[in-house]
Amino acid sequence: MTERVIERTTSVFDPISKNQMPLFSRPPSKVPSKKKQTISSLRSDCTLFSRLYIACQTRDGNLDNFFKHENHAYPPSLSLLGKLRFGTKSDLVECLEKYCTSCGEASFVDVIILDGAAVINMLKPTGIKTFQEYADHIFLPFIKAQLRNVTRIDIVWDVYLKDSLKSTTREIRGRGIQRRVAPLNAIPSNWLEFLRLADNKTELFEFLAHQVVEKLYEDKDIFTTCGQNVLCSRVHTDISSLAPCTHEEADTRMLLHALDSANKEHRRIMLRTVDTDVLVLAVLTAVCLADTEIWVAFGTGKHLRYIPAHDIAKEIGYEKARALLRFHAFTGCDTVSSFAGRGKKTAFDIWKSFDEVTPAFSSLLTDPSTFNDDCMSVLEAYVVLLYDHTCTETTVDSARKNIFTTKDRSMDNIPPTKAALLQHTKRAIYQGGYVWGQALVRCPVIPSPNTHGWQKSGGQGWQPFWTLLPEAVAACSELFKCGCKKGCPRQCKCVRTALKCTSLCHCNGNGENNEIN
Repeated sequence: MTERVIERTTSVFDPISKNQMPLFSRPPSKVPSKKKQTISSLRSDCTLFSRLYIACQTRDGNLDNFFKHENHAYPPSLSLLGKLRFGTKSDLVECLEKYCTSCGEASFVDVIILDGAAVINMLKPTGIKTFQEYADHIFLPFIKAQLRNVTRIDIVWDVYLKDSLKSTTREIRGRGIQRRVAPLNAIPSNWLEFLRLADNKTELFEFLAHQVVEKLYEDKDIFTTCGQNVLCSRVHTDISSLAPCTHEEADTRMLLHALDSANKEHRRIMLRTVDTDVLVLAVLTAVCLADTEIWVAFGTGKHLRYIPAHDIAKEIGYEKARALLRFHAFTGCDTVSSFAGRGKKTAFDIWKSFDEVTPAFSSLLTDPSTFNDDCMSVLEAYVVLLYDHTCTETTVDSARKNIFTTKDRSMDNIPPTKAALLQHTKRAIYQGGYVWGQALVRCPVIPSPNTHGWQKSGGQGWQPFWTLLPEAVAACSELFKCGCKKGCPRQCKCVRTALKCTSLCHCNGNGENNEIN
């Protein structure tokens, strides 16, 4: 309907593609439990190495070729049973706080920019019956309290777009029940479950945005996003630098509002968030706004602390401050896998000792399309050090063999293959270069994810594209086996590849081609 009638981008005569709607005759496929997937993965590993051992009794094995391929359809060092592997992003905050020269609370700021979704998660509707009561007795009083000591406040909300990478990653948090948001409608009993559904949050954010500008008659500037638009408490305020805006995440849009504040002579700005991504973005923005102090109020409750992003940018230096976004994306975020067993602290320490990777990070932020073999070689060397700082190899494929054979490591505790690392790097370029790298652009130009390590998969939205190379069991010739029952004719797989039959073959190694030298 949208494409054919409203947007008119598709002809009404074009065929409608078959959907994946569950029917009684075709129920939705069940996702195996994590335990079953783990057992299946272990069985696959045992089968692979058993076949490799048996095959090498008759054929000469090529370990160099074997370690160029993953032992699964997904790389165990980057994936958790076929899904993105997530780490602890907040560990990076501790690394960056060591560079802070200012301490304690910011004594005075001109502007506060709030992550609206984070505020909603903090403000539980305890003892509240309707959405109007929630706005009047909980949300608006909180905003008034924030306005006391500032001249401007910005409330930035997430936008939930269909067919986006974020919609895929949000499914991990579970699903809720859709409820209509209206002033007299009852507040759901389970607030967190209500907030799991994107449609619920979209209606709630729009409702609260209008409540703020309609009911707070303060003699101060109040800005709140509402979809791609921005609402303001002052009627004739120029908002051309803020709207329309096509940012999906509040993380990046908050920095756009910080830039607008700085351009209007505000020199002390505070961002209120619970997301590490915002702190990293704030450090980069502090580099661009050298004469502006950018503080980040990070965390909630007793864990709330005030972090001067401008101090961090100054202490780590211009180049590393610019490279920090790319480093954060490469070592794991919401849309990019983290490395198994290698957290942010380890990755940051390796970065400090291997400064050669800094130009590769910063150049990809400036122009993501400039990614080339030289950058890939430096990133390979960095990943090798990440898994073994004593390893003398400089490529991940050779390091895989070296670490597995000399360090007695499991397959998920060695680096990914070069082919898998390339796709991982593309996903990091997409997030760090195109999405975060254009945080200060009102309408950024972002390419399709399908050219950056993602693919559409059977009605399941965007899924990671792990590697171009086949699994080891399908690619290594020493693991080939034929299905011949009576001798081995010319069509035999082993005959075609000039290999001797082994005990894995149906002929039990007694085929006619066993005379091959």
